[in-house]
Amino acid sequence: MARFMTAEEAVALVKDNDTLVTEGFILNTFPEILARALKDRYLKTGSPKNLTLIYAAGSGGGVNTGPDHFAQEGLLRRVIAGHWNLSPTLGKFAVENKIEAYNLPQGTIAQLYRDTAAGKVGTVTHVGLGTFVDPRLDGGKLNSVTTEDIVEVVTLGGREQLLYKAHPMNVCFLRGTYSDEKGNISMEKEALTLGGVSIAQAVKRNGGTVIVQVGGVVKNGTLNAKQVKIPSIYVDVVVAVPFAEHMAEVPPQMIEAHAGNKPIPTGSLAPMPMDERKIIGRRGALDLKPNVTVNLGIGLPEAIASVANEEGIGDFISLTVEAGPVGGVPCGGLIFGASVNPECILDQAYQFDFYDGGGLDLAYLGLAECDEKGNINVSKMGPRVTGCGGFINITQNAKRVFFCGTFTAKGLKVKAANGRLSIEQEGSVKKFLKNVNHITFSGEYAVKTGQPVLYLTERAVFELKKDGLHLIEVAPGIDIEKNILPHMEFKPVISGTPKPMDPRIFTDAIMGLAQK
Repeated sequence: MARFMTAEEAVALVKDNDTLVTEGFILNTFPEILARALKDRYLKTGSPKNLTLIYAAGSGGGVNTGPDHFAQEGLLRRVIAGHWNLSPTLGKFAVENKIEAYNLPQGTIAQLYRDTAAGKVGTVTHVGLGTFVDPRLDGGKLNSVTTEDIVEVVTLGGREQLLYKAHPMNVCFLRGTYSDEKGNISMEKEALTLGGVSIAQAVKRNGGTVIVQVGGVVKNGTLNAKQVKIPSIYVDVVVAVPFAEHMAEVPPQMIEAHAGNKPIPTGSLAPMPMDERKIIGRRGALDLKPNVTVNLGIGLPEAIASVANEEGIGDFISLTVEAGPVGGVPCGGLIFGASVNPECILDQAYQFDFYDGGGLDLAYLGLAECDEKGNINVSKMGPRVTGCGGFINITQNAKRVFFCGTFTAKGLKVKAANGRLSIEQEGSVKKFLKNVNHITFSGEYAVKTGQPVLYLTERAVFELKKDGLHLIEVAPGIDIEKNILPHMEFKPVISGTPKPMDPRIFTDAIMGLAQK
């Protein structure tokens, strides 16, 4: 049976040089109380030291939340993470060479938990070929003090693949909804299940300690067996905290809707204002067809979910999120990863199995930097580490990919009216560059595999072809020579006259997508 402890007692079990695994997706399902307790212990005692931290998805919501609690000099030696942007102090440690730092694809880390639990040498996959995690480029290393190769190129069955090496895991911090008196853990009120069971198995295989934060303890025999995600045989320690603190990230009225227990009317969700985000979301929604399965990335692609709901076509398509939800309306902001009224919530490794196997019909991801070869960078902006998250898994494998972003950054102001677009103030930062700083998506790999790729902005649409980016659509009211070419570091291919973007996009009225 599991032992029941306070958070302070539980984190005292973490030893110097341990490999600690945590789990969460932004503010969803992260064991915040345990993370704070470990930080407090270190600041008081100077122990534990030199930990390796592993987590798959971007967790937390900024400074002093999520994994950022562990950004204490001497506490960490190495971090292997799928995403860094939500832990800015931790990212600063990587930039300043205070820790060894790796960025690997989120889905591959989630799958690596399962392979580690099964005693395998690692995870073998095509995901990451041609990107910065390919060891012929950076091997996922983010700074100069990071030297060990944890990704290898291998050939199996005549196919080039990447081997992501397994790592012994000593301790984990997980979160569930309730525990019974034996330590069986349910997750019926969590928005996500993520990979807790695989992490617990991997830690147990290594003789380590599984610590789970819950929002309450119930009597044996009262939990529904199908709602128990982590059985007591995997659990060493349970830390019960007040439920309001346990799930502080979720508005109380939304807990059941996110967990799929109590649907709410989607008509109650507020429509987006008519701005550049909505314009791009509307252009992306034009490619939605009945019965397609879609992934929407964090940031601007979230607008497509809002537009689909506003247009009344959400029920005709299946919107999925890499964190595990299938169906419903994906949430945005700091609760991105959850969905309102999901039809199913999968462990994220299974969601990525589907993605990696080409199950997605359409994927809409962010566009931070793009170059003339169609490469995209969303993982490293100058010295700032952001990370790839599930971007590589999703973009390399979807049947069609759409990169969504404003044409320029910092200060852009636009106005849409009467089917036309005007630029009120140009952004000061160019996003279409001669060469990107970091290759998160390889245009060359996409061309080689024959993958259709479009780049959607508020004023223009580009298509990737063998000879580079082609300008194929321009917004009504936009002058190519004035509003497009001067704000790019390269000239796209222009064959004939690009067609105008649909004027409905630029009119503040329903586009009528449900009738098409």
